[in-house]
Amino acid sequence: MFTTADFLVYTQWAGILTLAFGALGVLGFILKWGIRFRLVGITGFMGVLTGGLFALAIVPFSHTQIPGATKFSLVYDNGGNQTVIAVSPTITESELEATLRQAASNYFSYGRLGGATNLLTIRARTIIHPQPGVSKPLFLGEVKRSLASRNDPEMAIAIYSERFAQLPKPSA
Repeated sequence: MFTTADFLVYTQWAGILTLAFGALGVLGFILKWGIRFRLVGITGFMGVLTGGLFALAIVPFSHTQIPGATKFSLVYDNGGNQTVIAVSPTITESELEATLRQAASNYFSYGRLGGATNLLTIRARTIIHPQPGVSKPLFLGEVKRSLASRNDPEMAIAIYSERFAQLPKPSA
């Protein structure tokens, strides 16, 4: 996987090529070459490519792995301060805590709007089937984290222990 340092090197080379094509374009206009307008297009494309590579060079690609986290899927995300993830009905309380920490890390973004509290709330739910043909969502826990800082030391995790009794027991 590419690192930000790699993208910085690619940005430098793309910038050099952009300047070279720009100089060729100016030379093409001075000497009235037939490809002068193509050189302008190439220079513009290279400028956009250089800008994109520069953006990739300044954005960190760190993906934190939380030990003990299980697989989850995104069910709902309003793009602001509320998100819901789906977890397996066989999850344990310790796995749920690690999974909520993983989701809080994955879905953090400075671009989210947090409203008055400036907190992102991620709720974890599963589906249980109390009777054949009946499905019921069951919320097992939630995490509230700050949208102001990536490393939130005051992240509040709530596990609803009483709801784990409603989960199906694993068959032996």
